[in-house]
Amino acid sequence: MKSIISELHLKFAEKSWKETFQLVRRCMDKPKDASKPCVPLLRSLERLQEVANVSSMNTMRSRLEMIAKQQGMGFHITEATCYLTADLFYLEVVLLPCGRADEVKVAPHGGSPVPSESFLQLLKLKKFSEFAMKLADLFTQYNIPGDSDQKLKLFASLQFLGKDLEQMSLLPCVPIDTDPQGDMINNGRLGCLIVGKADCPLFIQFYSHPTDGMKTSDLQEEEAKMTDGETVVQAALVTVHVSDVPCKLQTASVIPQPPQLDPRGYPVSLPLGEMPCEVLPACFLLKLQPAIPMMFPFVNKLKQITDVIIPDADLQWAALPKLLMSSSPSAKIHRETLEEQDTIFTAPLPGSVMHRYILPGAAWEVPALRGTVVDSIPFTHPAHVPALLELLRHQCAINTLLRSCMTSQCTGTDCDQHFEVRPESETSFSVTFQRPHSDSLVVLLVNLSDAHQITCTLFGAGIGDPSLEENLSSIMKKSMSMPQALRTLFLKLEEITPAPLSASPEAPTEAENDHSAPTSTAVSDTNGALTMFSQNAAVPEDDFSASDSACYAKSELLPEINSSPAVSPYPFAPGGVFSHWMTNNGHLSELS
Repeated sequence: MKSIISELHLKFAEKSWKETFQLVRRCMDKPKDASKPCVPLLRSLERLQEVANVSSMNTMRSRLEMIAKQQGMGFHITEATCYLTADLFYLEVVLLPCGRADEVKVAPHGGSPVPSESFLQLLKLKKFSEFAMKLADLFTQYNIPGDSDQKLKLFASLQFLGKDLEQMSLLPCVPIDTDPQGDMINNGRLGCLIVGKADCPLFIQFYSHPTDGMKTSDLQEEEAKMTDGETVVQAALVTVHVSDVPCKLQTASVIPQPPQLDPRGYPVSLPLGEMPCEVLPACFLLKLQPAIPMMFPFVNKLKQITDVIIPDADLQWAALPKLLMSSSPSAKIHRETLEEQDTIFTAPLPGSVMHRYILPGAAWEVPALRGTVVDSIPFTHPAHVPALLELLRHQCAINTLLRSCMTSQCTGTDCDQHFEVRPESETSFSVTFQRPHSDSLVVLLVNLSDAHQITCTLFGAGIGDPSLEENLSSIMKKSMSMPQALRTLFLKLEEITPAPLSASPEAPTEAENDHSAPTSTAVSDTNGALTMFSQNAAVPEDDFSASDSACYAKSELLPEINSSPAVSPYPFAPGGVFSHWMTNNGHLSELS
């Protein structure tokens, strides 16, 4: 083999790039099996294209031809014009003699070519990877399954869907945030809808990481390094996909004129049974970009909204933290594994403070709360889209908070503060840590009733100040950062908790009297019923020191708990949080 390679090197040492291109193309155009192109030769040509300088019409043609073939499209040339063709649209690229793109047009089926400034600029700047990605999105929308007649019917149905979604997006909506673009993406019924452009697929941006300037500079700088300084926007491509079960799809608009809103604020639409429709072996599809890790209850709600079955065989279930780790855009996530189950993350904060977050594997592996990565959602009616987007936003908000504990790289082994994060329901989780200057524990319950409401409830702090919980809820909602909110809470507890003094001789007696005296620290709501806690959030009995985890520290009886009236934020929880801390008579037991 070495001798053959040496001979090839000698043979082609004096050959030009043009001759090498022609040889590889000839080999590609005549494979032994026309249905199976030679993969090594394809890769060779792609690598040659990447390193070659596009400085002539021929090299630009070769590059466009390669991009077209990668997408499964046809390629044709007439003088200085290249055509990248598909069944339902084509791209027209006019070249100058130097190889520079002079004009780009997109023509959908049955429509006239429309100039595309976005495609043109990408070619002028020689950003071929971005050009190929944009073309792939467009091809995905127009890549409709079936024969010619079926393709046309589905294409027409998709166009009616796009027009209906556009009408729904134009209905009046009360602004919530000061940033118009962010408000539209995060709070709009249909997010930021991109529709009506020949060179852009039907696209919806529906969730972005909120920014309000509250982030600390060090943490913000660290996050900017992790995400290349760009805000990640969750989006969905709207297209048509083949379905094993035939579905009714619209063949006309389902939005009555003029458009109206129902009492819940959703656009009024007519059921398919009252409008022209046709049963076709396909359904509409939201292709999520990127895919979203979703918990089991949320996946079930997707099915309830659309009444379209998502095949279980296509879903791989795992603990949500594992899915968030695997789908994180950062390659610098630092984590440790404890007993092959618990996952430990470290997050640096300003002032050289290091947080350590422990996510117990057994708690997150509960079958009812496990998750799966969802990359596409089938639906059949425009009215499904607002409800689907709101549910997706809800899951994205939960994921964002949990990811805020995972996105920083550890710069050392010593950590100042330790926090244990456990799920309490599909919409809430608890954070347990050791109180400053004490060996007692504090529990912060974080509940997300929807994508826009975050409620923090503090237990064991002994503050009795509702404004602190409101402040924590506000910080967490605005920053979507658990480390920032917990840092604020920890600093507040340090202010109000005196440093430990040397014990006096009477101290043990007083402590015994305190423990023997009857207490009434039961947590009650306005009806006097005990606030319930979940069965699966047990305090670990492993012999760890406080330096390893706040949750493993020896604790005294919890101080007074803020029992201000509140509606239970856990409507789906079968039990309540930390029920193992409660005695039969409803009192908090001693933590040990």
